[in-house]
Amino acid sequence: MTVDQMPTVADRPRATASASRTRSAGRPGATMTARRHRAFYMFVAPWIVGFLLLTIVPMAYALWLSFTTFDGISPNWHYVGLGNYRELMNDSVTWDSLGRAGLFALVSVPLSIVAGLGLAVLVNRPIRARGLFRTLLYLPAVVPPVGAGIAFKNLFDQNAGATNGVLTFFGFDAIGWLADPYARYVLIMTVLWGAGNIMIISLAGLQDVPRELHEAARIDGASAWRTFRSITVPLLSPVLLFQTVTGVIASVQTIMPMLLAPLATTGGLTTVPQSNYTYMIHVFSQYFALGRYGYASALLWVLFVLILIATGLIFRFTSGVVFYNVDPEAKK
Repeated sequence: MTVDQMPTVADRPRATASASRTRSAGRPGATMTARRHRAFYMFVAPWIVGFLLLTIVPMAYALWLSFTTFDGISPNWHYVGLGNYRELMNDSVTWDSLGRAGLFALVSVPLSIVAGLGLAVLVNRPIRARGLFRTLLYLPAVVPPVGAGIAFKNLFDQNAGATNGVLTFFGFDAIGWLADPYARYVLIMTVLWGAGNIMIISLAGLQDVPRELHEAARIDGASAWRTFRSITVPLLSPVLLFQTVTGVIASVQTIMPMLLAPLATTGGLTTVPQSNYTYMIHVFSQYFALGRYGYASALLWVLFVLILIATGLIFRFTSGVVFYNVDPEAKK
């Protein structure tokens, strides 16, 4: 190359840009990967923003409130450190309400799972109008909790309820269903009312069980109950685990007793029978009846930790009985 053929200084930027375009054109895979990354973050950005603003920020704010005496109105609040947590540790009402919530979960979760699974087994059989039965059994699950609570309240009203109307028609005395000690049974009935949701999930799991296993069991002479217990239930164990975890979380946070309570109010809070005074009702009363935002926030954070512990224990003690049907080739 002669001196006249060498590129000048002015030509060097254009030569560099041309070389960059050439390198980019030679790496289409890198450009496609970058586009996929941008598309991924664009799609998940609304969820991330919503999670930060609607979950992380409120939780952090509640954690800060739990260290104060803030009442939601007065600017004269004080930082008390762990004072609210020490108070709830010595509060017998808190522990009694937590015990009722735990007992309610211990009773309602197995009942709802058994009821939902039983309904799923029934509507999974080749019967006439099966789709209609599935729809009718699932309809109560889509009724809003407020509507279901008001319906049950009217149904079990002592003076004008249909339940007592039937009892008095046959010569029995009217029962105060919404007062102690019967209120707890009405609360459990509301849980079974929504068993259609569990039925749908269990039905999806039943339809995923291979028919070849059932046919092989019948050929070997296994009874229907033995087939269900030894084949169907183990294959449904991941579904049952999911329903157990979500059921425990939902049951300890239920506020249905508020909707079933009588109309009388005390201090701005609807009177709840003692047997239905669960943990979340106690939290609700601290927030809105007594205006103790700091103490109520501490109660919620204690519940959050207890739910984490309960979930971890459930996974720990069910790890040996939950069967995951994983394709061996998928592990490679």
